[in-house]
Amino acid sequence: MPAPTSNPLATQIRESVAALTALEKHEGVLRAITDRLAACLEAGGTIYLCGNGGSAADAQHVAAEFVGRFLRERRPLPALALTCNTSILTAVGNDYEFAEVFARQVRAHVTSRDCVVGISTSGRSPNVLRAVSAARDLGATTIGFTGSEGHDLAVLCDVCLLAPSASTPRIQEAHLLAWHLVCDEVERRVVAGAGR
Repeated sequence: MPAPTSNPLATQIRESVAALTALEKHEGVLRAITDRLAACLEAGGTIYLCGNGGSAADAQHVAAEFVGRFLRERRPLPALALTCNTSILTAVGNDYEFAEVFARQVRAHVTSRDCVVGISTSGRSPNVLRAVSAARDLGATTIGFTGSEGHDLAVLCDVCLLAPSASTPRIQEAHLLAWHLVCDEVERRVVAGAGR
């Protein structure tokens, strides 16, 4: 009888489902993130997001969900991804260092009523850590999205989601679901607050 062959696709699907299911244990953190973001918006603040690679794409995706819409018609919500202005990114990276590309933007734009979200699967990205640290210095709310080992980022944040995995793809998948849950709840509150 031949030995059973492994099925990498099925294994990865099971790992992904397990990580997504484990997010349910982080409901309290997701609610705390929602509360902070909603409070920022209610106070007239702006949500600033940053990350590298796939996390940069997440920052842009989430900003688009807030400015456009997630599921409901409502007013546009102020959110900006700090990953989009290539002139700023390349100038700061060239004239200073790449670790400063987000922090310098934070110091230029962020006030105490705003919220800065750092997204880093490892929790160790120097430019994300510096951005969150700069936001703390300004009295802004700080939120992190990282993986189970991302404690360097977590300790700098008012609230941080540590996705239940140490695998970059699984962390990214968990972050996407988490963001959709957060966007949905923030949008519900905005619509309810507008009496719609």
